[in-house]
Amino acid sequence: MSTPTQPQKQSSEQLQTLMQAGQISGSLSFSGLMSKEDEEMSKSALSTFKAKEEEIEKKKLEVKERVQAQLGRIEEETKRLASIQEELESLTDPMKKEVSVVRKKIDSVNKELKPLGQTCQKKEREYKEALDAFNEKNKEKVQLITRLMELVSESEKTRMKKLDELSKSIETIQ
Repeated sequence: MSTPTQPQKQSSEQLQTLMQAGQISGSLSFSGLMSKEDEEMSKSALSTFKAKEEEIEKKKLEVKERVQAQLGRIEEETKRLASIQEELESLTDPMKKEVSVVRKKIDSVNKELKPLGQTCQKKEREYKEALDAFNEKNKEKVQLITRLMELVSESEKTRMKKLDELSKSIETIQ
């Protein structure tokens, strides 16, 4: 004997409840058969009940189909979002690697620049000191040349004066 399905089981339970509540007359003839009126009421209640059950089952199927459709859309959206996320990750990874490489190179160059900068400052100081010393010596040279010129000029004047005096003295001797 097959077991009744869930809706059939519910139908018979509701039919019994209706009968107990007095909605369906429970008077049976002594022969165990229902009267025609009771039978028609029972059939009417049963057909109403079956119609309601079918309507409930239909709505249940509609809701189930809508849920499945929503789940399908959600699954598609999830796949689409996962694809977008993968694209984003693939876009940022190469950039991160390149940026990291460039930053490491910058750090390396900075490490090399520091001693070079110090050397450059030292050389600039030495150059400035050498230039100052050069300019000082050059100034001293100019002063010495000026003094030499003065001395030579003075010497020439003195010698010319002496020569003039000697020349006058020779002239006076004659």
